[in-house]
Amino acid sequence: MADAKKKNKLPSGRHSSQIKRQRQNLKIADRNNGVRSEVRTFVKKVREAVSKKDFGLAKQALVEAITKIDKAVSKGIFHRNNGSRKISRLSRLVGALSK
Repeated sequence: MADAKKKNKLPSGRHSSQIKRQRQNLKIADRNNGVRSEVRTFVKKVREAVSKKDFGLAKQALVEAITKIDKAVSKGIFHRNNGSRKISRLSRLVGALSK
């Protein structure tokens, strides 16, 4: 299915530089989608641990999620404020468990 989408998008342009830029954009978009998906998976693990009220598991999942979010921010996939907001909200959820 993804291949069908790419075939429709590819050489649309007259200039070779435009065609190359479009190829690069598709590669970058695929890479970014993979990282975004990974971050969502780790955020989901934290939320599941919080819903089970397992503080130890939630704390460990939070550390892993923070690492993934920070890497995504450093690669430019998320804006730094977006990353900070995600980390803050997750930390607040896990912190509420400790009380």
